[in-house]
Amino acid sequence: MTSLSLTLAVIANGLYAGFLLTFLIAVMPGLAQLPDDGFTAAMRRFNEKVPGPAFLVLFLGVIAFPAAVLATGRGEAGWPAVTAALVCAVVSHLITIAGNIPLNKALAASEGTEPDSAARTAFEARWNLLHQVRTAFSLAAFALLVVAAR
Repeated sequence: MTSLSLTLAVIANGLYAGFLLTFLIAVMPGLAQLPDDGFTAAMRRFNEKVPGPAFLVLFLGVIAFPAAVLATGRGEAGWPAVTAALVCAVVSHLITIAGNIPLNKALAASEGTEPDSAARTAFEARWNLLHQVRTAFSLAAFALLVVAAR
């Protein structure tokens, strides 16, 4: 069970870190080039679509699979790296829950109630900073799980 859980942990964390990295290096720089109305409209639509079923499986899996590894094989080699990976994944999720999601909700609530320029100013820089940090933690979790799987 530990081997299967570790394989699933590596896959889930790799896919999730890749998703976040894609936003960091491609999506957000592309959106940054849009005028305010285009940027806010695009981010609102992304924020409506992202928490779909596939995303939620990854979002939960990056925590559940490493936890399953620890629950089934804590005494095995690699458990310190799995523990560190789980901590990194939890920190990334806490940043998402406490930082990015409230900004997403505020951006959604601003639609039609304030100028797009003000909504973007309140959102973009803070969201990007939080996203950079959570992406770094997610990449660290993935790397640590790869090390544990060796």
